[in-house]
Amino acid sequence: MGLLDRFSRLVRANVNSFVNGAEDPEKALHQAVTDMQNDLVSMRQAVAQAIATQKRTERQSQQASNAITEWYNRAQLALQKGDEAMARDALARSVGYQQNAQSLEAQSLQQRDIVEKLKVNMLALQSKLAEARIQKDMYIARARAAQSSVRLHEMMSTADAQGTMNAFEKMESRVLDLEAQAEIARELSIDPLAQRFAQLENQNTVDTQLARMKAHINQPRLEEE
Repeated sequence: MGLLDRFSRLVRANVNSFVNGAEDPEKALHQAVTDMQNDLVSMRQAVAQAIATQKRTERQSQQASNAITEWYNRAQLALQKGDEAMARDALARSVGYQQNAQSLEAQSLQQRDIVEKLKVNMLALQSKLAEARIQKDMYIARARAAQSSVRLHEMMSTADAQGTMNAFEKMESRVLDLEAQAEIARELSIDPLAQRFAQLENQNTVDTQLARMKAHINQPRLEEE
C-alpha cells in the first residue's frame, strides 16, 4: 500500500530533520494517520458490500435450487397425467435452473473468497493504524522535546540569558544579606536581663516536672512497703 509506505518513511525519518526541515512534523504525522483512518473506513465499506453481494448470490442460488425441485416435480406430475410434452418442457426448465444454480454456486464461492481476503486486509490495516497512532505520539513527543532542547540551548548561549542568570545570582546574594541583617537585629533586640529570667523560668519548669516524675515513680514503692 502506498499510504503505508509513505507513513513508514515518515516515522523512520530522523527527528532532527523534522525540526530543521520546512515540513511541520506534527501536521505530516496527523495527516498520515488520518489517511489511514479514511482507508480503513473505505475498507470496511468494501467488506460490507462484498458480504451483501455474497448473501444475495447465496439467496439466488437457493432460489434456483428450489426452482429445480419445483419444475422437476411438475415434470413428474405432467408425465403422470399423460402429458409427455409438458413434462419435457418442465424438465427443460428444471435443467435451465440447474445450470443457473451451478453458476450462482461458483459465484458464491468466489464471493466468499473475496470476503475472507478483504477481512484479512482490513484486520491488517487496523493493526497498522494502531501501530501508527503509537508511533505518531512517540515521534511527536520526541520532536517536541528536540525543539525544546534546541530553544533551551539557544537561550542559554545568548548574552541576554547570561545577564538574566547573573541577575538571579545577585538577587540571591541580596536576599542572603537581608536575612543575615534580620537575624542580627533580632539578637540585638533581646533584653539580656529578660533573657536570663526566661532561662531561670525554663529551668524551674524543668525542675518541677522532674520532681513530679520522681514522685510518680517512687509512689508505687511506698505503697508496697
